Amino acid sequence: MIYELAIVAKTEATEEQRAAVNTMVAEVVSEFKGEVLLTDDWGNKHFAQATSNGIKTGHYLYLVVSGNGDALKEIERRLKNNELILKKIFVKVGDTKEEGEKFAKTFKSPFSKKFNGSIVDDGDADKDLEKDKKRFARRKACWFAANCITPDWKDPKTYGWLINEFGKINPGRVSGISRKSHRLADAAIKRARNMGLVSHITNTFAE
Repeated sequence: MIYELAIVAKTEATEEQRAAVNTMVAEVVSEFKGEVLLTDDWGNKHFAQATSNGIKTGHYLYLVVSGNGDALKEIERRLKNNELILKKIFVKVGDTKEEGEKFAKTFKSPFSKKFNGSIVDDGDADKDLEKDKKRFARRKACWFAANCITPDWKDPKTYGWLINEFGKINPGRVSGISRKSHRLADAAIKRARNMGLVSHITNTFAE
């Protein structure tokens, strides 16, 4: 199985301590016959919303790994016992190594420094995305299906337009997207909220 793993460490963690986290993940997946396909450091970000104990910033680490359930459990156990770790998330993105390599090769995120970008940018550069989305909403046609785009938790351009000023997700009768796309967007937004990339109460994003 192929998973993306995002980790948020405290900003006071040193470069050596963050490197130790990456090393730990690599050692665990290797022990269970897997491997790390991609590593990325997003740097310090201001959360879209402070945590329950008032922490406002964190340092994001991102990896794509191949491994089984036992590897994930061991990584999660070690991260849970690390007092420098604030948040973590595992998301399955494929079943085979080939799928993982393809995912890693096409990886983009506006939060990344090394792989900065958005899958939305792959379309017509001259297209006015806001007008395009409103046009599909008026027609009650799914913008995601028409543009072959899947909502991605680490790419706000793919779902940010669905969140109103109060942090609520616009229903399909307003946005015009299909039920399937709405479920995927809902899951992406909830993941982004859990990782501090999107606010629960406004339409602001991490910076």
